[in-house]
Amino acid sequence: MCSVSLEHAESFKILLASRNFTSAISLLRLQFESLVRGMWVLYAASDTALRKLTADLTEESQKRANNLPMLSEMIKQLEGKAPKNAIDPILEFKEYSWKPLSSYVHGGLHAIDRHSKGYPLDILIQALKASNGVNGLVAIFASVLTGQSDLTKDVYRSLEEYSDCFQMKVEIAL
Repeated sequence: MCSVSLEHAESFKILLASRNFTSAISLLRLQFESLVRGMWVLYAASDTALRKLTADLTEESQKRANNLPMLSEMIKQLEGKAPKNAIDPILEFKEYSWKPLSSYVHGGLHAIDRHSKGYPLDILIQALKASNGVNGLVAIFASVLTGQSDLTKDVYRSLEEYSDCFQMKVEIAL
């Protein structure tokens, strides 16, 4: 899921550079959801859910996987199981970004208004920083998966050093 999230981030930047702003911003939601799914898999998913996610893709396995939790439920299951410093930025991102991103994904007011009237530079910078912030969380999560605590500390230090590139603040608490 880390790799999927990073792929969405790369595509976001390609679309941004191509001036396909509505599509780019829509990908930010997918980037975030991939990160949350990965965290949910590690910290909260049941063995049954893991089997559904890792099964070979067939019509039957697709039907079984359709009842996996959606974002809000995954976050709810993560609370109390994942480290607080992993959950807090997820909750912050969801609180401030989820509704506007859903509007972009589903062709709502944000998508229609911005697409027709144009995108102010500050909106594009904010979206880029949000994508960078999700990438930072992916980097932390991926470093945790290695089991190398020094690597995780290095990632936190890099995020602090380049904090002006991120929309959200990631707390260092190892």
